[in-house]
Amino acid sequence: MWRMRMRWSGATAAVLVGSLLALPAPAAAAPTEDRDDLAWRLGIQLVPKGSADLGRSPELIEPNPFLSLVPDPSSIDLYSWKASSAARSAARAAEVEQRGDGPRPDVPPLVVEEEEPDGVRGVNDTPATSQVVPGFGSRRGEASAADVRGTLAPGPEPVPLPPAPEDNGSIPLAAETGLRSGTSTRTTGTIGDGPHGSAGDGTGDADFYAVRAAAAGQRLVVDIDTDEGGLDSLVVVWDAEGVPLAGNDDGRPGETDSYLSWTVPAAGDYFVSVSDLMGLPEDPFDSGSGVGVGTEGDYAVTFGLDPVTDVDVYAVRLRHGDVLSGSVAGSGTRLAVYAQDGDAGVREVFGSSQDVTFIYPQASPLTGGGNAVVDHVADVDGLHYVATEGMAGDYSLTLEVYRPGPDLRNARQTIFLDFDGERVNTGVWGGPGVRQLSPLSAFVTAWGIPAWQEGALIDRIVATTTENLRRDFARTGVRVRILNSRDHADPFGRPHVTRVVVGGTIAESGVPTIGIAQSIDPGNFEMAETGLVLLDLLSASADEEFSLNAFLRPGSDRLRFVGTALGNVVAHEAGHMLGNWHVDQFNETANLMDAGGNFAQLFGVGPDGVGGTADDPDVDFGVDQLNPIEGFTGWENTWVRTRWALTP
Repeated sequence: MWRMRMRWSGATAAVLVGSLLALPAPAAAAPTEDRDDLAWRLGIQLVPKGSADLGRSPELIEPNPFLSLVPDPSSIDLYSWKASSAARSAARAAEVEQRGDGPRPDVPPLVVEEEEPDGVRGVNDTPATSQVVPGFGSRRGEASAADVRGTLAPGPEPVPLPPAPEDNGSIPLAAETGLRSGTSTRTTGTIGDGPHGSAGDGTGDADFYAVRAAAAGQRLVVDIDTDEGGLDSLVVVWDAEGVPLAGNDDGRPGETDSYLSWTVPAAGDYFVSVSDLMGLPEDPFDSGSGVGVGTEGDYAVTFGLDPVTDVDVYAVRLRHGDVLSGSVAGSGTRLAVYAQDGDAGVREVFGSSQDVTFIYPQASPLTGGGNAVVDHVADVDGLHYVATEGMAGDYSLTLEVYRPGPDLRNARQTIFLDFDGERVNTGVWGGPGVRQLSPLSAFVTAWGIPAWQEGALIDRIVATTTENLRRDFARTGVRVRILNSRDHADPFGRPHVTRVVVGGTIAESGVPTIGIAQSIDPGNFEMAETGLVLLDLLSASADEEFSLNAFLRPGSDRLRFVGTALGNVVAHEAGHMLGNWHVDQFNETANLMDAGGNFAQLFGVGPDGVGGTADDPDVDFGVDQLNPIEGFTGWENTWVRTRWALTP
């Protein structure tokens, strides 16, 4: 049986690595929480790092988590995927450059020098004080690329503090950091030397540090350095009531030292715990509430309170639908895009400290190969802001802008739903090769639907997919055809035809997932791809949380619920190929791009917990927080990304 770890619905918790804006206040939580639930709620990997084979052995394939609707996200080794992503993304970027698929050649790229003097901070550190990049844009005569060269100034020298004496393993016993605005402090410690480490009772050591009287909007930075082969650190921020607010395990792909940059949501005292995963306390007021000893060792920790590090912000003017792509190399280790949000001001729409652009299709011209890469589809006309931060020193920031693929080609997208069973090359997802998949008809009765009603079920799936991908975009210029294998000849292989195969099993495909897309394609530059929706887990027994049967009762409208849920999953996989990343599945916002793990929300189950009843909601594309465990921050507008991916 698959085992599911759930985070609380409605909680605000994320791996936050560099945000210039305050976050919403979190939901209240009891001080005591199961360690695994707590870790998963904070976006922290539970399975051993390095456990994924990543396709080197077909029998041990782990599906790409960025592309997959997996039944249990807590079983995925994201560490290995992120560690391998940089080299794979750099190779893809080199191929794009070699093919000459980059910006328009008619206007040379801009070369922009940062105006803030070297060694100075505060001149261009916010959207309000940003440096405008003139002449950059997607209109005729504008440069669609800019090479921005700048320098991140060093922050203040940390004030050294003596190591805190043990026991400092809880909020009441926390050592003082002495932080105040514009300062940083540094101390050393050891995980394992306290009364609860391997030399003590073995419940797991943690060290707590207090940050007093922090103000709303300030940025708290926690940076861990360890010896190689020693402590695999974990950092968590708690409020004075013991509610966990943010956490970080691995600051950069392939590294195990933690780095967290977090925006204080409200004035008050906050507490930072340093531990490993096993020593993460289930009760932050009890220093002996870890679950065991994992890794131990010495560490150095630097704390800083805003402004601590230099942030350089550049403003670019975009048109609605522009696809912005950015990559930073050199001293820059993080990028974030900010956009106007009506009366609410400016908010982060995409933040990243990694490069996973290997996930783009080969036809995509978007840039990559840097320390951090971002993409964004503009939902408003006007200024957008790109911020970079990292280590002191020189950086090179590449910015590019494109119109979406259908706009460039004046092409209409076709989405073909294949219900008949199909021979599919699963190698595109790391699978074993060409496999025959069973048709939808093989699963209909597993949901308690008579076989003779297969046609009605197909009607509902097609209607839901059509609503999600066409009707919800009425009068926006979207032009998309939704075809299906029952009513139309198979058009796959023709230009601009993307298919979603609905059928098959894990055993048949060799891909252990519920759904998977061929790529994530912001701007829809590759209009002929394949997505897969497998049906064995979705039709499993009612005691499995990912099965549609888990939500069916005698009074359920089975046709309506199963058809709607399958249509939502189809739209999810199509949504990836139309440029959408996963969003947070455990907050209270239902979105068709919700990651796996909270299937009631994606399937459209209402408050009564039963599918196919009057209170079932309509799940759509929209604005939601990017999925924290995948390493991104900000608010993604999946409706806008989908709209422009389908607008010629």
